[in-house]
Amino acid sequence: MQILHPFAGSVQQYLEQLADPDQHRPAHCPQCQSKRPPTAHGFYTRTIVDTSFDGPIPVRRYLCESCRRTVSLLPEFALPYLRSSVTVIALFLVARFLQAKTLTAALSPSSPYQRGQLWLRRFRAHAAVLCASLAALANPVPATDFVQRALAMLESSGWIP
Repeated sequence: MQILHPFAGSVQQYLEQLADPDQHRPAHCPQCQSKRPPTAHGFYTRTIVDTSFDGPIPVRRYLCESCRRTVSLLPEFALPYLRSSVTVIALFLVARFLQAKTLTAALSPSSPYQRGQLWLRRFRAHAAVLCASLAALANPVPATDFVQRALAMLESSGWIP
């Protein structure tokens, strides 16, 4: 199981604070709800592409002694199953939808064309639900469609630059 932990810094800052296993340790197991905090259980590596970083990062794992399952603490800038960081995807979506750039102009040179198409399809498909979820964090803004509104709400809530 992966948990996004609230780390609001750069990849370099994340790598510096990773040495302390108690810093973001869950208070209880999120799977079996055991009251004992899980124990540090090493790392696994995953690749992340950010605006100023491209390479592998270690992700801390914890083991629940009760149910014997592991929990990974994924930093907030890295979404599960996606190689690109939240910032890279957000900059692409803003360039494509709000600045009306072409798909190839909005993508970074290292990103394949198909990846941009996938991000566009996923964001369009989930924009209405995202707006409803963000209503508690940010005031809905007037926009022509849910895509524009969701991007504006993500910017005002601080999730994207």
